[in-house]
Amino acid sequence: MKKILHKWIERYFGTEEALLLTIILIVSLVIFATLGAVLGPVFAAVILSFLLQGVVNTLRRYGVPNSVAIMSTYLLFMVGFLSVIVGLIPMVGRQTSLLVGELPSMIGRLRELAVDLPERYAEYVSPEQFQSIMARLTEEVGRLAEQALSFSISSFPSIIGLMIYVVLVPLLVLFMLKDKDQLLLFMGSLLPEERSVMRTIWNEMDMQFTNYVRGKAIEILIVGSVSYAAFLLLGVNYAALLALLVGLSVLIPYIGATVVTVPVLLVGYMQWGFSNEFFWLFGVYGVIQFLDGNVLIPVLFSEVVNLHPVFIIISVLLFGGIWGFWGVFFAIPLATLVKAVFNAWPRKAQREMEFQPPLDLPADGE
Repeated sequence: MKKILHKWIERYFGTEEALLLTIILIVSLVIFATLGAVLGPVFAAVILSFLLQGVVNTLRRYGVPNSVAIMSTYLLFMVGFLSVIVGLIPMVGRQTSLLVGELPSMIGRLRELAVDLPERYAEYVSPEQFQSIMARLTEEVGRLAEQALSFSISSFPSIIGLMIYVVLVPLLVLFMLKDKDQLLLFMGSLLPEERSVMRTIWNEMDMQFTNYVRGKAIEILIVGSVSYAAFLLLGVNYAALLALLVGLSVLIPYIGATVVTVPVLLVGYMQWGFSNEFFWLFGVYGVIQFLDGNVLIPVLFSEVVNLHPVFIIISVLLFGGIWGFWGVFFAIPLATLVKAVFNAWPRKAQREMEFQPPLDLPADGE
């Protein structure tokens, strides 16, 4: 057993680059796991810089000087950033407050709806079982409502955190755009010159990460905007809040759309009941999800490495549990990184075989 373990370590960790890459991955994991919340503004700035770098490159291809392209892109970003801060966030906040205020009446209507259920389904669920289920459901919903109502009291630290994002993120984005080459050169100077495997992983991840971040941002914008327009056209209450939830749900593959379906249909039912308007909402929402999964995602992510759905779901659960929101957002790039590292990992036995001279085979008839 000791000999087998020694051979395995010698094969996968017997090169200098493999050992260095292992240390880098372990240190990065520890830093992100312990300081993920603190580094949130940096993550946000990196994402926005990747998005804006595409605009800068496009302007440069049309002959715009580099400094002018950077400043023009940054001013465009600031206009959009301030529009979200001044317009979208207050609107969503007001609708959230209204929804929280209507939770008691919604719970009452659900109780009225549930009164007839034991009689309709008496052969499947006994009255005692149904009362137990309703008591537990009422308790959980009441606890949720209590937490929501007390949000304004306990949200002061969150407001401070939001202000830190508002101040630091635009500043970091400016420096990352303006000093991109210097930052990359500095990071490269910390690594050894002989790093062929790291270059292979970096080149693959640079393409995959860029495509994923830009594609996901476009998907959020399109799905959220189309949902908001559809909800306004149908006259759905809390249209901005629901559209924001639908847009952000695309961050969690296979799970987000399922989870967000509940509040969308619940608000529709509370507003109209089982009427034509409710079924119109159900149909329109289903069409949006269908087009997103079967048209928009294949177009936007055609160049991203294909990963099995089971691997994606495991990555979302694992990285989301470690880093929260950012782990969910980066689940697919991180899963791609794991795959790229596995494929490019230096294996000593393979390298030794590459340098072995070919065997001299005997000629025919000898």
